[in-house]
Amino acid sequence: MGFKQRLRIAWERLEGAFTRSFGPAWNPFFQLGALGWFFYWIVAVTGIYLFIFFDTGVTNAYQSLEEITRAQWWAGGVMRSLHRYASDALVVVMTLHMIREYLLDRLRGPRWLAWVTGVPMIWFVFIAGVTGYWLVWDMLAQYVAIVTTEWFDALSIFGEPIARNFLSPTHLSDRFFTLMVFAHIVVPLFLLLVMWIHILRMSDARINPPKGLAIGTGATLLVLSLVFPAVSQAPADLAVVPATVQLDWYYLNLYPLFDYVPRPVMWVLTVGFSTFLLLLPWLPPRRRAPAALVDLGNCNGCARCAADCPFNAITMRPRSDGLPYEQEAAVDSGMCVACGICAGACPTATPFRRRALLVAGIDLPQLTVRELRARTLAATSALRGPVRVLVYGCAHGTRLAALQQPGVATVELSCIAALPPSFIDFVLSGDHADGVFLTGCREGDCHHRQGIEWTRQRLAGERDPFLRARVPRERLHCCWSGLAQTAVAVRELSAFRERLAALAPAEGGTPAAREEAGHA
Repeated sequence: MGFKQRLRIAWERLEGAFTRSFGPAWNPFFQLGALGWFFYWIVAVTGIYLFIFFDTGVTNAYQSLEEITRAQWWAGGVMRSLHRYASDALVVVMTLHMIREYLLDRLRGPRWLAWVTGVPMIWFVFIAGVTGYWLVWDMLAQYVAIVTTEWFDALSIFGEPIARNFLSPTHLSDRFFTLMVFAHIVVPLFLLLVMWIHILRMSDARINPPKGLAIGTGATLLVLSLVFPAVSQAPADLAVVPATVQLDWYYLNLYPLFDYVPRPVMWVLTVGFSTFLLLLPWLPPRRRAPAALVDLGNCNGCARCAADCPFNAITMRPRSDGLPYEQEAAVDSGMCVACGICAGACPTATPFRRRALLVAGIDLPQLTVRELRARTLAATSALRGPVRVLVYGCAHGTRLAALQQPGVATVELSCIAALPPSFIDFVLSGDHADGVFLTGCREGDCHHRQGIEWTRQRLAGERDPFLRARVPRERLHCCWSGLAQTAVAVRELSAFRERLAALAPAEGGTPAAREEAGHA
């Protein structure tokens, strides 16, 4: 087991603690992206309110903000505190989101766009935060202004050092604050544009957290704002050098390094680290799985594959082969992540087809429906014992090797939703096994976003293709446990086999007869 996989298991265990406390739907780790949008809008709304009362001037900036904070503490003071804490929370969820996507390996292939756009978002968030601190124009703002401008002066791209503007009161004008207000407004607008591009390839992207989580998070920020209101430090005084300031470690965590690391070196470190983050989707190089392929001879244009694709990689277009259907599916190979969910949605992907070669309307080259049927038959043909169970598992979830035991066979899929429901019917009605066990990612956190939800709806008869009503549900079990909870899957599999042993015999003979046949 590699180092990254060990880190992933530790991370999943941490998230599991939150799942036990809040449930999968309200687990904040599963909603980091949506929480980021939520905090952004809080910052935007509170920022607009503060801007209405803010005065852009060397002496007026500090005074106007003090009046907002103290004279109308019940409104402006709360707004300022919400603005501050929501901004800090945005940094937290942004950092956790990036770490999480890296550990879960959700940055390669077509997902590179979401990752790469996330890097400039980091810069935009910190630029907006730093310019916001300048507008307060207290001792902290003075310190930030001096260190930041000295850092930019190290590039030697300006005619005169810009740090000199903060060495004397006579060098600073009201235009500086007008410029800072402009930057503090424009940068978040660019951030919003990049956030939109960030989710462009995702279908039904979650930009709103569950209502309960949003209310609870918003209430927490409000209580925090009332108990620990955000206040200014002493007013800036360019006649003195700031000696001791209280830093906001969410936005200004790198500033203490400027006392020990030369400015040019800091530029090398920040630019180098940003470049490294940009290149991570291709480090180390990895062969990309082939995209899904459409076979027009078996495609009737039902559009189920397009509706189920989590990354908008499938579109429907007018028919091009003369068959009597209105439309056909088309796959954008640049956006396809090879999850196989489209094949699981195709009505022609059924193992019951006998009259012609089994070819689905849309399929994965690396594991076609025909190959899936062959693997299913090969796995079940080796089953022996009184209770035979076939496990279909996701490659990104529970370790299937840990589930293998006498009487149990496993078949791995790229996503559990790549399994057409008809395969469950095929296995049970054909007496290839006594039970089917489905496992994969954790509840509420499918690696391919919607695989678990689509599978659940198909089994419940809420989404095409349905699992037939004739399939005995007591012989089917789903376990969404993930990589770190493999032991849970092992226990549920054992309990499932015990329940199967207590059921009436399936077609093909009694368990005892099959046991004797196995020994024979």
